[in-house]
Amino acid sequence: MTGIERFGLSPLIRFTLLSLYGALVLPLPLLAPAESRWLMVAGLLLGLVLVIGLLSERVETDAEGIQVRYPAWIRWLLRRGWTMRWQDIRALVPVGTSQGGTVYYVKAADLRHQLLPQRIERFDRFLELLAANTNVSTKGIGRLTPPWTYQLLAGLAVMMIAGELLVSLAVAQGWLTMPAGYPG
Repeated sequence: MTGIERFGLSPLIRFTLLSLYGALVLPLPLLAPAESRWLMVAGLLLGLVLVIGLLSERVETDAEGIQVRYPAWIRWLLRRGWTMRWQDIRALVPVGTSQGGTVYYVKAADLRHQLLPQRIERFDRFLELLAANTNVSTKGIGRLTPPWTYQLLAGLAVMMIAGELLVSLAVAQGWLTMPAGYPG
């Protein structure tokens, strides 16, 4: 194997989770009392940075092995990650989830277990590299969830955002009015 190959989170999953975050928090500053809206906006922006940081995990492979880590700008906060050399990998251990799926743990010679990243882009290529550099079979291993689940969730999140923007426009234009007791 030559060079480093990097695998980030699947763009579909990243878009879906960011859209869902936006759909859930977009109306909050508008619903907050006027005197604390700036605090709400600041908190939501900080939350957005944290979500982007969590979604920036990447997998790197090279001639030595696998490394799972976050970029330097968020690594100091999210002190997770792991490294495993190809020659130390002994097996992939399947574990059923409560939702009926299967996750896999990479088992090392020293009996360490690390979660196999199943939500990355070019997952098939990653499995090819894993199989080519170890004596571990990757046959039958698939993504954790099928793409249609994220496509459906992304569609719903986009519809929620569109609805929230439409309601905001209607209120701003005077087509809708807020109840008299509304604190905003």
